[in-house]
Amino acid sequence: MSVYSLINNVARLSLQTSFSNTISRNVSTSTSLLFRATPCLMAEPLKKKKRLDPAIVRSREERKKKKIEKQIRRLEKNARQLKPIQECEVSLAILDDRSKRERNLPALSGEIVEKRILLEKKWALFKREQHLKDIQLIDRIGYSQQRAMDELRNESEELYQEALQIDFQLLPFSSQGPVETPPIKDYQPPDGDYQDISKVWQ
Repeated sequence: MSVYSLINNVARLSLQTSFSNTISRNVSTSTSLLFRATPCLMAEPLKKKKRLDPAIVRSREERKKKKIEKQIRRLEKNARQLKPIQECEVSLAILDDRSKRERNLPALSGEIVEKRILLEKKWALFKREQHLKDIQLIDRIGYSQQRAMDELRNESEELYQEALQIDFQLLPFSSQGPVETPPIKDYQPPDGDYQDISKVWQ
């Protein structure tokens, strides 16, 4: 057998092994050659990476960095700026007349200041006593209620369970909404279009 026929047989054998999805197969020949057959990978060559100048890469990174820093500065600048509320804004005409509108009140004397301080202290003492009386009254009512419920339970368990139920008629409330109204003569219903004039704040 010639070397060429031997190589053809080995090539045919390697193709068969690659199509049969075998991992690898070793074939030895009489000439002590060792062939290894592997499955086809059907891969394409990798694309060549373009070699860029390091200066260009550095300049691109610097540009990105500057752009991000600019955005951060803009956000920090607008962070403390609150959205204006139109209802709370004062008109410019009133601000211009501020000096005319300001009242120059005379300074209070020492007697009036002391009198007001004593009045505030008396008022605080009065409110404290009133609060304590309210708490004591609530405690007495709660104690009396608990005592009455205990007595009722000793008398009858059924009446006690009935007394524990919520009374929905304790505060009766009823309301009636608007009923069907008669049609308005020559009324043109809106078509649903409207003009949005609200300001957009950023």
